[in-house]
Amino acid sequence: MSKSLNIAQAKPSELNLIQRFGVLVKFKLSSIVVTTAILSYVIVTMGANFSSVTLLLLVVGGFLVTFASNALNQVLEREFDTMMDRTKNRPVATGEMTVSTAVLLAGIMSVVGIIALSLIHPLVGLLGTVSFMLYAFVYTPLKRHTTLSVAIGAIPGALPILIGTTAGEGSITLFGLCLFAIQFFWQFPHFWAIGYLSFEDYSKAGFKLLPVDEKGKIARSLGMSSTIYAALILPVCILMYMMGHVNLIEFIGTMVLSIGYLVLSILFHKQFNRDSARKLMFYSFLYVPILLIILISF
Repeated sequence: MSKSLNIAQAKPSELNLIQRFGVLVKFKLSSIVVTTAILSYVIVTMGANFSSVTLLLLVVGGFLVTFASNALNQVLEREFDTMMDRTKNRPVATGEMTVSTAVLLAGIMSVVGIIALSLIHPLVGLLGTVSFMLYAFVYTPLKRHTTLSVAIGAIPGALPILIGTTAGEGSITLFGLCLFAIQFFWQFPHFWAIGYLSFEDYSKAGFKLLPVDEKGKIARSLGMSSTIYAALILPVCILMYMMGHVNLIEFIGTMVLSIGYLVLSILFHKQFNRDSARKLMFYSFLYVPILLIILISF
């Protein structure tokens, strides 16, 4: 087991101040989010317009806004986190960190982070603000009321890639929107595979993230929905090629990668068991970074 997982699962009393902060802001998850923004920035600035100052502001602003979103998420869900095995040791849930401290940290980080992003371009700051507000104040409370929260959460989940391209190009471009669409559609099979495997944990906390049938079990329509969203990625890849945003090698690479995602989603739909959900989940973890690496490498 990795050190990061050991820290996440350790008892609160075993965590020092820095470790508690890392758990509060979900440092590992935040790193993945910011890496997505960085890679998308690099893609659109390769050969021209690259700025180390812009990249630094993107990293600082991206981390702080993401940290703030995750911290507020834990404040708002502190009572429900205690009901789930994977979240019961979070510092706000256990009382190791007070609500006021977490809110203060989130407030400072959000303000400084949005300022850093705005220094790149006002539009970048606006996108960062929208992402923060949607995640913390719309998606988080909706999770206990409707499955539509997944679609709402997919917006801030995909915005980092658009923030990266906007930071590099100074405007929202068709290419940036295409990458945003790919990550938006990607999130549904990704999240539903995780949700399938963690359904009991989510149910204990009262989160209504997955559709259920009349018996209270996960609705089989989830597999078909995953397949539909995975299939929607393919026309976006085709559009990027037709518009000249990717070359032939990049197009083939993204299509092969996306078809693999579709095949595993179909398998999840047909088998609808933990094994198929686990395969889809692991593939989804690799999908976005490999896609971006393909776009950088060729």
